[in-house]
Amino acid sequence: MFQDFKLVSDRPVVIQVKEYVKRLIIKGALQADQKLPSTREMSGLLKVSRNTVIAAYEGLEDDGYTYAVPGKGSYVAAMVGHLAADNGEGVGSTAWQIDWKARMNDYAVSAVDLDVMKQGIRAKKGTISFTSIAPDEQLFDLGDVRRAFLDRMAIEGQTLLNYGYAKGYKPLIDYLMCYMENKGVDINGKDMLITSGFTEGFDMVLSALRPSARRGAAICENPTHHTAIKNLKLQGFEITGIPMERDGIDVEQLEAVLQTQTNSFDLAYLTPSYHNPTGIVLSPEKRSAVMKLMRRYQIPVIEDGFNEELRYSGAHVAPLIATVGQGNGVIYIGSFSKVLFPGLRVGWVLGDRALIDALESIKRARTIHTSTIDQSILYQYLLNGNFDKYVKKARAEYKRKYELTRVCCETHLPEAQLSGDGGLHLFLTFPAGVNTRQLLEACTKQGVIFTPGDKFFIQEGEGTNTLRLGFSRVTDENIERGIQIIGKQASSLLQTEKKNEVSS
Repeated sequence: MFQDFKLVSDRPVVIQVKEYVKRLIIKGALQADQKLPSTREMSGLLKVSRNTVIAAYEGLEDDGYTYAVPGKGSYVAAMVGHLAADNGEGVGSTAWQIDWKARMNDYAVSAVDLDVMKQGIRAKKGTISFTSIAPDEQLFDLGDVRRAFLDRMAIEGQTLLNYGYAKGYKPLIDYLMCYMENKGVDINGKDMLITSGFTEGFDMVLSALRPSARRGAAICENPTHHTAIKNLKLQGFEITGIPMERDGIDVEQLEAVLQTQTNSFDLAYLTPSYHNPTGIVLSPEKRSAVMKLMRRYQIPVIEDGFNEELRYSGAHVAPLIATVGQGNGVIYIGSFSKVLFPGLRVGWVLGDRALIDALESIKRARTIHTSTIDQSILYQYLLNGNFDKYVKKARAEYKRKYELTRVCCETHLPEAQLSGDGGLHLFLTFPAGVNTRQLLEACTKQGVIFTPGDKFFIQEGEGTNTLRLGFSRVTDENIERGIQIIGKQASSLLQTEKKNEVSS
């Protein structure tokens, strides 16, 4: 015994010794009322200092795993072994087993089936990956974040470590309300709920709007954010997708669907700026036309503020919620995850007061509150004036990468149609003969991966000739080399397709 103890370098030795002995007690290798080796003997067995063993033994006693007999030493506490005896199970008895897969409901099974991240590509080390649209961590201004943390902890550290409010951290709410007002939003009659990123806010809104007596009906752009598709399906919504044009959703097609749909839609989900995955910014004319249709047919709009700040050129385009004035038909879900720091899981829902009041209760029932420390760090960071400085730097770098990626695509992928007005990615549409799943398989062998576009489409079999290229975390050298490899493999697929057409 005690021969399998191995030290690791990144943890205090006292904790490692204490946890090692605790595991032996829990497993039954050390029995109740059994005397532990003396501190001197144990230090020799484990090859650690005697003071370390003394401190570990004291910790075990504090936790109730051992007891000390004056003048005799430390012993294993009897209470640790009671659980197995109370259950009528001795050493070597058959373990209690449940078939969890058989007990899973439709929601859980569907969540697994729709979990594209779990089914994603496992890239080898050194692979050039265009799959991510997360920010480049090399741009993170750690000094300013550290200062924001220290500033806020100095002001109200003890409060921040306690429970917070379901609605959110009030200073941050006040700041973000002004932030949205500066975007042209009329905040009269509206309120805000802080969430753990976009996804939680979206899921809660769907929970609140899902019909009780029937399946829900949702309308959205096609393609669209695959996480939104997943959550809509999990919440029981039937999705109708409207095709995208160069300047956003096809308004004529949208109107035609609304006119012919026998039952009204329960909601619309739209991403007007730097749309995921196409990167398209909905034109001002179409924003107005879409909002008129939504108002005419009384369809609530969930607006995804995705990447709204990553504008590289042109004038600022107001969000949809700013176009309705004091109207309450738009629910805006915002987040700084793609602009600032995804590690701070902070987002917000801005909408009618009655809706926010209900969402607050849902939030309290689910997660109690979003991390108050995360909210306070973000608030202080914004308050310190760091956001504008950071966004200016990020815009410049991402614009440079965007332009480099676009030039490389135009050079090496001339057969592909490009879309994307900014943000962190480009969307490519190939001739019908190119299946991007096959293209991905070929490119993976050459050390390059990307995101096939079909995962963003509503119906299976759509978008099989599309892909998304995320460039935010890829070096200039790898952008050029990776796209060149994709181009060669795409040309090979197209040549094969032409030969097949000729032979047939």
